[in-house]
Amino acid sequence: MLSEFGNPNDQCWHLVLLSCPRKLTSAPVLPKIPLIDYMSSRIENYALIGNMRTAALIDRSGSIDWLCVPRFDSGACFAALLGSPENGRWLLAPEHPVRQTRRRYLGDTLILETEFETETGTASVLDFMPLAEAGDKGRIARLVKGRRGSVAMATELVLRFDYGRIVPWVRRRDYGVLAVAGPDAVQLRTPIPTQGRELTTVASFVVSKGETVPFTLTWYPSHKDEPDELTAPDLMLGQTDAWWRKWSARCRYEGEWRDSVVRSLITLKALTYSPTGGIVAAPTTSLPEQPGGVRNWDYRFCWLRDATFTLYSLITAGYTDEARAWHEWLLRAVAGKPEDLQVVYGVSGERRLDELELPWLTGYQGSRPVRIGNAAHDQFQLDIFGEVMDSMYAARRCVTGLDDDAWRVQKSLVQFFESAWNQPDHGIWEVRGERRQFTHSKVMAWVGVDRALKTASEFGLRGDLSRWRVLRDKIHQDVCARGYSFRRESFVQCYDSTELDASLLMIPLVGFLPTNDPRVIGTLKAIQRELMVDGFVARYHVDNHSDGLPADGLPAGEGAFLACSFWYADVLSLLGRRAEARTMFERLLALRNDVGLLSEEYEPVSKRQTGNFPQAFSHVGLINTAHNLTLAAGPAVSRSTH
Repeated sequence: MLSEFGNPNDQCWHLVLLSCPRKLTSAPVLPKIPLIDYMSSRIENYALIGNMRTAALIDRSGSIDWLCVPRFDSGACFAALLGSPENGRWLLAPEHPVRQTRRRYLGDTLILETEFETETGTASVLDFMPLAEAGDKGRIARLVKGRRGSVAMATELVLRFDYGRIVPWVRRRDYGVLAVAGPDAVQLRTPIPTQGRELTTVASFVVSKGETVPFTLTWYPSHKDEPDELTAPDLMLGQTDAWWRKWSARCRYEGEWRDSVVRSLITLKALTYSPTGGIVAAPTTSLPEQPGGVRNWDYRFCWLRDATFTLYSLITAGYTDEARAWHEWLLRAVAGKPEDLQVVYGVSGERRLDELELPWLTGYQGSRPVRIGNAAHDQFQLDIFGEVMDSMYAARRCVTGLDDDAWRVQKSLVQFFESAWNQPDHGIWEVRGERRQFTHSKVMAWVGVDRALKTASEFGLRGDLSRWRVLRDKIHQDVCARGYSFRRESFVQCYDSTELDASLLMIPLVGFLPTNDPRVIGTLKAIQRELMVDGFVARYHVDNHSDGLPADGLPAGEGAFLACSFWYADVLSLLGRRAEARTMFERLLALRNDVGLLSEEYEPVSKRQTGNFPQAFSHVGLINTAHNLTLAAGPAVSRSTH
């Protein structure tokens, strides 16, 4: 295949790439590389690898199409996921047609094996990220192993920094190649001779049964010395395998869905930024809620709303160290005046997450704009105050040795509730329109005051309890009077409205009302009747929901929101309708891709996953619902009976 690129000994590429780095104001136009044709892939065709600082997505074809270095929220050096191969990717796959592709993770690890069967033999690629030994390096290892016969393999490395915008210098080294642009430098180490052609590094080789061909890609700050390769790839593989298996063995869940729960816990761990304990919502940005649509958001940050659900999923599964780290991240992030509390923070607690659009990227399957940053950080969302209070209470009950500073934070939040609980807000779904009196937000304000009262009572802490009880009762009465429609026999999305919202499923799950209350039963029936799409739960009807964006597709303008579907199963479980809950749970399990991963949403018409991927909130829901269906006092019971 190298003959298609000209003389394999031609070194002219070196002269071309040693010109200055180039910033591209539009998508770079490169000649088509005939090595292996590129096709836009479905979201569920990707698998995840990571090192708890960042993560990469690998397509079934063997192409790494997304990688941000050194952090989840850093610029991408592989951005083909949101554009084309010209925006950066690393393909490693057979040269000739593949009869069959099989993928799996090696046991309870985050080491991906992709096996390619061809006419001449079978080869597999082991992809993993060794755990970062220092914060200023990130590494991907790819080991090609011959399994049967011999297979002609090819690699195609297209490095583009700053989300596919900057073409780096490339220099030849004894170990392979070095690419540099601005603050970024990347080494490719391999014993296979590489060629440069049209701003791309390519190579061909043959792997036979029993042989291993290694590739290692290492990012480091360009102003530092080139790092040495001190650890052999096979040794890194063994160390990474041993670490993940030891971590996974700590899982206390022993029910029938253990494999699924462990895989979701591994995914959650992979989305943790280990230096701080923060957990990102997803490792991607701008994967659309509907392909071709405009609801494309950056999820590479930490949402406060996820705090309580995440804590329960970790604690119930036995991961108290991770729960403590997440709680401590939360306390650091929210430090300051209550009115300055944000919806979302950076992985180290950063508050400035200014939203920008990247015009040089065409978007996933044409879904534009591509965004980095998230303007939701500047919204007022009342419900997050309740989530923070609930998570602090849950952590105090379940995790020992927590700092007493949490109580000072809680008391200041209650004081804030007294003046803010009746204010309109942007709501749980971060509506980009006018503020409203969202029922779910008021319920969570009630939760905030309720958890403060319970914290003081159970742990002997001082506070103005009589005043807080009056406030809690006032909020409860207001919600029941204005957030419930007697005509519809259901709670509604906003005060004095008629629309439904799946967030109303939280009313029994947080203990606002008993699950068997007629108003809860009526709400459940209404959601089942009006928001179920092919057996899954949509968030709301966008057609009647003015968020400044057009409705585009299903009645809800998007796929079914998977977290809402897990909540629905949890409510059924609390009602004792376990057979129905189990059916819903198994239907959700069936949506996972071949390596057990879930995105944010599922579009039942085209039967595909949509939204950012993999989504921590979806996997947290899976973990919690599995426990709810297995344990007598799972997370839903614990939270609803506070």
